[in-house]
Amino acid sequence: MGKELLPVGYVTNMNEILGDASCDFWDSYDLPRTHGLRLNGLKTIHAAENVENLIQQFQLEPVAWCDSGYYYEASVRPGKHPYHAAGLYYIQEPSAMSAVELLNPQPGETILDLAAAPGGKTTHIASKLMGQGLLVSNEIHPERARVLAENVERMGITNTVVTCAAPDQLAHRFVACFDRIMLDAPCSGEGMFRKDAAAITEWSPEHVDLCVARQWDIVQEAYRMLKPGGTLAYSTCTFNTAENEEMIERIISRYPDMELQFIKRLWPHLERGEGHFVAILVKSANATSLHEDLISSSDSSKSQTRSHRNSKQTAAASALADFQEWAKENIPGLELNDGTPIIFGETLYWLPLSESLIWDDKQLKGLKIPRAGLHLGHLKKNRIEPAHALAMSLRPDQAAKKWDLPSGSAEVNAYLRGEVLSVPPEYQGWTLVTTDGLPLGWGKASGGQLKNHLPKGLRNP
Repeated sequence: MGKELLPVGYVTNMNEILGDASCDFWDSYDLPRTHGLRLNGLKTIHAAENVENLIQQFQLEPVAWCDSGYYYEASVRPGKHPYHAAGLYYIQEPSAMSAVELLNPQPGETILDLAAAPGGKTTHIASKLMGQGLLVSNEIHPERARVLAENVERMGITNTVVTCAAPDQLAHRFVACFDRIMLDAPCSGEGMFRKDAAAITEWSPEHVDLCVARQWDIVQEAYRMLKPGGTLAYSTCTFNTAENEEMIERIISRYPDMELQFIKRLWPHLERGEGHFVAILVKSANATSLHEDLISSSDSSKSQTRSHRNSKQTAAASALADFQEWAKENIPGLELNDGTPIIFGETLYWLPLSESLIWDDKQLKGLKIPRAGLHLGHLKKNRIEPAHALAMSLRPDQAAKKWDLPSGSAEVNAYLRGEVLSVPPEYQGWTLVTTDGLPLGWGKASGGQLKNHLPKGLRNP
């Protein structure tokens, strides 16, 4: 792609930013785009052999700035491999892996991914949390939030709540709640021009201005939700300074208690990846919150809502008891982290809790939650039907019955198409279907057949 095909205003701006280095930058547009995947620590901790097989089979090469990141060649199609369906890895542009590495989440923390779809940074954060703590992943657009929830499910994540809300709606509910916030801000996408031709057609100086205004609105809400002493990662996949360095200067000017730790830029002519910008800012531990009155009123509301248990809570506790009876027989090794049961319609979830975020009625009321933590099951008349998310979160040794399919077999492809499988007649009831020991979903065995319970929307054509 020659620079003559790029917007004139963009070319002029980049020449000003890069000066003598601009020639090397424009030459990078003639190079092929990079492809990457990131291993899922929630799975790899029990799957060292699978990882070695994957590295050899795909001829993966390490990404320098991400220990779990790898490059693969364009001819490799990791999205078609059964390990992808099993959540062993997430396909992600290599430069984008830098943001969460720099945010540096720690197990047990309470974290917010404020603009999270489709889930690259959320699944990266969850991988680092290793099931400990709480991650709230938000996406304002309902369809994108659905995709985000599906990726959370596929990766076997148990401690993530997916919300679908505007940032100010969240800020009203979660004042000074989060240890770390990942803000992958909606941007003009200049760093993706080599990868995505649509980003080129959408670019204009007016669009950049619109992005800046939108980013500033979101930043202000992120500040409200960040704890004193907390860390904010602000990232974009664009090059211009208005959405990057100038935005950071504006944050520091508006909020003197926010200290810039460092800025990292990844350039396609210097690194093996697309364009990316990340800034890490820390809120002073002694910060005087601008919203102390809101925090006090929120605490008062919590004491009032915790003083009573409504019928929904009673129903959730009853449903959990039924589920636990089912689990004793079918998944005796199940382990649930800190949380509480919650019911939405006929679905039972295990809602994760943390020291700084214990959900109450005020926070939940009116909030759209596509995934309220770990989906345990569907409440059918006189029975429990286990959720696909539950299967994806398990280790094979936790299930009473399992049926393993080699990743290169015809049977695993048949299962992923939704077909019925043959099993020995002694197999009866709910069975965890795996590939090389990695969970794929549920089957229900009866009379020598394993009925396929892979959700229809996830089946291969």
